[in-house]
Amino acid sequence: MKDYQLTLQVLIERAIDLFDHKEIVSELPDGTTHRYTYADAYERMGRLANALDDLGIDPETRLSVMAINHYRHYELYFALPCSGRSIHMTNHMLPDEHLVEIVNEAEDEVVFVDPEFVETVERVADKLETVEHFVILDDEVPETDLESVYAYEELLEGQDPEYDWPKIDEDDEAGICYTSGTTGLPKGAPYTHRSLYLHTVTHSHVDVFAISENDVVMPVVPMYHVNGWGLPYTATMCGSKLVLPGPKTGTEEIVALIDREEVTVTAAVTTVWLDVAALYDERDDTELGSLDRVLIGGTSPPEWLMEKFDKEIDAPIHQGYGMTEAAPHLVNTMTTTEVAQLPESERYQQQMKPGIPAPGVQIRLRDADGNPVPHDGESTGEIQARAPWLIDKYYARPEETEASFTEDGWFKSGDVGVIDEYGYLEVVDRLDDVIKSGGEWISSLELENELMAHEAVEEAAVVSVEHERWEERPVAYAVVSADEVTEDELREHLLKRFPKWWLPDETFFCESIPKTTTGKFDKKVLRDGFVGEYGTLPLKD
Repeated sequence: MKDYQLTLQVLIERAIDLFDHKEIVSELPDGTTHRYTYADAYERMGRLANALDDLGIDPETRLSVMAINHYRHYELYFALPCSGRSIHMTNHMLPDEHLVEIVNEAEDEVVFVDPEFVETVERVADKLETVEHFVILDDEVPETDLESVYAYEELLEGQDPEYDWPKIDEDDEAGICYTSGTTGLPKGAPYTHRSLYLHTVTHSHVDVFAISENDVVMPVVPMYHVNGWGLPYTATMCGSKLVLPGPKTGTEEIVALIDREEVTVTAAVTTVWLDVAALYDERDDTELGSLDRVLIGGTSPPEWLMEKFDKEIDAPIHQGYGMTEAAPHLVNTMTTTEVAQLPESERYQQQMKPGIPAPGVQIRLRDADGNPVPHDGESTGEIQARAPWLIDKYYARPEETEASFTEDGWFKSGDVGVIDEYGYLEVVDRLDDVIKSGGEWISSLELENELMAHEAVEEAAVVSVEHERWEERPVAYAVVSADEVTEDELREHLLKRFPKWWLPDETFFCESIPKTTTGKFDKKVLRDGFVGEYGTLPLKD
């Protein structure tokens, strides 16, 4: 049989051939709603590709994008990789030094940026070694100190919508996202056209998320966060109506969008759905009648939340487990025939676990010596994975690559899990101490290092503790040499390097920090002590 290359070009071409009339809806910062079709978007993608050629931006280059979820960001999702370039989905919430690190390492030549993030780019622009142009995703350029700056719409104006899209090898890079852990500096996870294509197809599988042409898909999860969990690509391939909420990610705004646009599938971290459930109880006019299923990632939802969405809202929660390296999907909840026969309470307990591997994914557990771990629901081991869309290396980080893969090619996640007799994976801990707050990562190690950089701090340990709203938050323990140093002073010290949302919610001063037999901070003792005294954050009066 003759074969053809599995590229993102194939996805957008299918949408244009079959569903060019379907709608893409965007909420914009000025309060207006933008509506157009896949055909309209495709013409603008052609104009953008021509504009990039005129700017002298060669193929096989990377371009950074710092933007929220809207139609211009969507156009970049396809115009860049389909013209032979690579989209670097850049998290504007990172500390400035991390932004500089990842843009320089990726050798981005252009930065596309929303107007509200221009100030962030201005702070680091003089340190961006490879960036030649800045493009503001707006109608005109605002007042700025940036040089060689263009307005997105001005670039597109007058350009030909017809573009001679190049032949692309499916193994060419289509995009790159950066992930970070407790080792501090971010690591680049490059995705090929083939890997994103296969990841996209999997999302339409009936035992995964079953996304189809009949759906109205709304990714609340940011599009800079691991490909928006892949949903913009999946909606395009299937010809689904796509709703992009832009800045409207408040609880009431999300609910209003679901009702107005008749959204059937939407995705966000658990915190969002906790707030939606509370609003549903408070207000009689919260309908959510169109909603068919809700996708959750990050941390498992509580049983009561799953029951509410299942029984009252009639939109079951489907959670998943993945990572940046997997673009991100690996595991998702589904009710197998065996689990369906269990009593209701046991079924919900199963559905609170991330689930079973998606078709095409292999998951295994290994102990510290690399030996297999039994699937008995109790024995723990490191979660290791293989999938056609999982990266085989980090960009420009051979040491990280070597440390992250086994000799037989499995990716070592650093997460600890158990697998039960039904094949359901449950994540029970992490080998490192990275903190996930509201779906975003915070490095405890970097916070510790910066605390100990203060002249009055002798030792510092940062642990993650459960938070009623944000799932996890950092709490710091510090041994100080000067009695006069205060928590506020340490916060000001940290603010010089980190964004406010990274800062510990509480800092406790102590005489010593417990250590393991190898001299490492015993964070389990600290965490258990916090839970025993306070339970969860925020602290109760």
